[in-house]
Order: sequence, then structure tokens, then C-alpha cells
Amino acid sequence: MTAPTADSMGRFAPVVEGRDRGGDLILLCDHASNAFPAPWGDLGLSPDQRQAHIAWDPGALGLMRGLAARLDAACVAATVSRLIYDCNRAPDMVGAMPARSEVHEVPGNTDISSTERLARTRAVYLPFQTAVHELIAERIALGRRPAVITVHSFTPVYFGQPRDVEFGVIHDADDRLARAILAEAEARTDLSCGLNAPYSAADDVTHTLRLQATPYGLANAMLEIRNDLIATPATEAAMADRLAPVLAAALARMKEC
Repeated sequence: MTAPTADSMGRFAPVVEGRDRGGDLILLCDHASNAFPAPWGDLGLSPDQRQAHIAWDPGALGLMRGLAARLDAACVAATVSRLIYDCNRAPDMVGAMPARSEVHEVPGNTDISSTERLARTRAVYLPFQTAVHELIAERIALGRRPAVITVHSFTPVYFGQPRDVEFGVIHDADDRLARAILAEAEARTDLSCGLNAPYSAADDVTHTLRLQATPYGLANAMLEIRNDLIATPATEAAMADRLAPVLAAALARMKEC
């Protein structure tokens, strides 16, 4: 992804790809980028911190694009680090602009004023969520009912504790697609899978799905892949090869219901 630039109103547009693809699936990556553009700079973080999982979801963008190509899906990716604004958090959530992420302090997010919170919301969050909503509304206007899947990655060690799960599927109120994906993953891969792992909706991680898919009654789910499994372009592609048939079969199950 190229370095993001703001438009004349200071907004950072997401990347939208495959708008004209024929598949009834929309893939989203809220944490696709670790870019820290002006006017925010590095928020007082070191280069290593800006490369770490606290700043983005390593491997998730490449995996999403690989899945989109294999499944004829449209996709949307955020272009600014989640530490400037986490597009999977509502503006009133502490995690939208966190002063601390895991064990890391984020100096540039300490004591953010309400004016600054509004500026970041307008610059990052609203363009992303508006683009997603437009894509969904366009599909619905054409008489199509797209499934919505968000693609994330997670760190193998969190607060010093190793995580054994390799592939997690998370749901909000509607669990149908998540359970179908889990069943197909367990049947078709040797990944260590978990439902609502390593997070669940109780951890406030399903905001985008709740905002975009639930109001329209669209099938939806959140994917979490351990980031050491998608650490290079080659492993991103290999994981897309493994998971594309899983998602295709799960979506076919949904159509049969």
C-alpha cells in the first residue's frame, strides 16, 4: 500500500478494490496499515513499535487481497494506523485512540482533546465507514445480499502469554456464518481453530460488523489469523489458498439455509 495522503478536507480515504467484481462477498481490513501521516507523526513511538502488532494487523492486508482475488470479492482497506484511529472502534470507545496498547504507552494519544478526537474521527473513521456503507448499499440496490467478512491478524504472544489458536472466527449477534466457517476450516485444514478466539464480541471487536452488516441482516463474521502464519507475501498467498475454499464452502452453506 502506498503512503496515504489527505484530500483537501484532511480526509484519508480507504482503498476500495474490486467494486465491479461479481461475487456476493465484501472483505474488510480495518487494521491494514501502519502509516503515521501528518499531522499526527509517530505519536512518540519507536520504529519497532510502529512495525509491531499494536500499530496494525501484519499480514492481514495481503491475506484479504488474496482472498478477494480467489473469491471474486470486493474489499476495503484502511490506510492509517489503528493507533491514530482504530476504524473498528466507535468514536466514544477508549480503544478508538488508545493511550496504551497491550504493554505499550502511546504518548501522542495521552489527554487527547475533544477537538482532536473529532478531527481524527472526520479524517480517518468516517471516510472508511462511509466507503464500506456505500459498497454495501450499492450491492443491495442491485438486489444482491453480500456477506461481510472482516480480516484481522493477532500476535502469537499477548501480555506475555502464548496463544495456541491459529485461526479464530468471531461473531456478533448472528453466529451462522461464523459457525459455518469454523466447521469448514476444521474439516478442510489442519489449523488449530477456535470460535470467538482469541477475542469475542464482548471485547468490543465487532464494531464494523455491528455497524455495517447487522442493520441490513447480512451474514457476517470476523476472521483472526495468527500473524506468524502470514508473515511474508508467500505465506499470505499460501494462507489465502487454504482459506478461500473454506469461505466458499461456508458461503454455499449459507445459501442453502
